[in-house]
Amino acid sequence: MKLNRDFYNRDTRIVAEDLIGKVLVRKYDGVLIKSRIIETEAYIAEIDKACHGYGGKITPRTQIIFGPPGYVYVYLIYGMYYCLNFVTEEEGKGGAVLIRGVDPLENIEAMCLNRYNKPLKELTKYQRKNLSNGPGKLCNALKITKEHYGTDLTGNEIYVEDDGYRNFEVKRSKRINIDYAEEAKDFLWRYTIHN
Repeated sequence: MKLNRDFYNRDTRIVAEDLIGKVLVRKYDGVLIKSRIIETEAYIAEIDKACHGYGGKITPRTQIIFGPPGYVYVYLIYGMYYCLNFVTEEEGKGGAVLIRGVDPLENIEAMCLNRYNKPLKELTKYQRKNLSNGPGKLCNALKITKEHYGTDLTGNEIYVEDDGYRNFEVKRSKRINIDYAEEAKDFLWRYTIHN
């Protein structure tokens, strides 16, 4: 069942935790890829110095996170890696969930070709392990770029399904690579699947 806009129209931390175990679906050019979301991070503009929209800072890049929930926010880091985020909370509030890691479920072959330009059988053990276990890696494996900024998560190109999988616990910890964010670096807003 595809998640509707109401799912995203909630506290960002709850959405980030509830996305764990759900299925991220990516469709393009007749290709269908499904992967399980295994790691997320929450970002809330109002109270979070790590959030791009902290303190209500609206720029051409960040305006989407203050818009209605259930849309894709994609940005570039280090000038080379895209990061996939889902806009949360009611319009004007400013929140987003970073999708940090996914596990392949369907069409791993396409993910391998997108990421390494090689079929699965030619990948090393290291390459398989690192196929989609980071925000830039998963965007590469799922062919997600800045062109997808603003994509509607209730549409048919990028969306999330609930397949009923619940056989796990969610672990909370500190977010990664945000040492500049003062007290916000200690928020336990990173969520990972724990089997």
